[in-house]
Amino acid sequence: MKANEMKKGMVFDNDGQNIIVRQVQVQAPSSRSGNTLYKVRGSDVATGQKFERSFKGEETVSPVDIARRAVQLLYRDADGCTFMDGESYEQYTLSDEAVADELAFLSDGLEGITALVSEGSLLAIELPTVVTLEIEDTAPGMKAASSSARTKPATLSTGLVVQVPEYLAPGEKIRVNTETREFISRA
Repeated sequence: MKANEMKKGMVFDNDGQNIIVRQVQVQAPSSRSGNTLYKVRGSDVATGQKFERSFKGEETVSPVDIARRAVQLLYRDADGCTFMDGESYEQYTLSDEAVADELAFLSDGLEGITALVSEGSLLAIELPTVVTLEIEDTAPGMKAASSSARTKPATLSTGLVVQVPEYLAPGEKIRVNTETREFISRA
């Protein structure tokens, strides 16, 4: 497969490492004879180590055969997070380090988690783009607050801190973008 066909969420082999693509940035050539570069950001599926490299459009990469399965979080303990396959009821455990970026969004009953499974083992999880979380702690909501652009920090049920409009109060549920970690709207 050519580098110009890479998309977010794909997994490819890079010198024996399975790299999951998190972002592909296209850099147009600055001269007529220049090549378009595809800057790929991702991480090693096994170790979580960050990966960044630019590919020319004609370079070839070897995609890794990955099954995508719908899973849900069963529980979290000293071993990490245990997920259950929604169809086969198989259980997979990932260490807290393997899901470090996702931990701030993982809550009981979260729908839409996708597991990347290869040869019977869970490599990584992908979160839905938007999750609903409850505000645990923030300054009290102001009745007179307009819907102006003023914000305040709010601690959510998972420990994540995001900036929210100042009219929101503890106990309210909000929608958060998992990629940008920003407030979207009330739930």
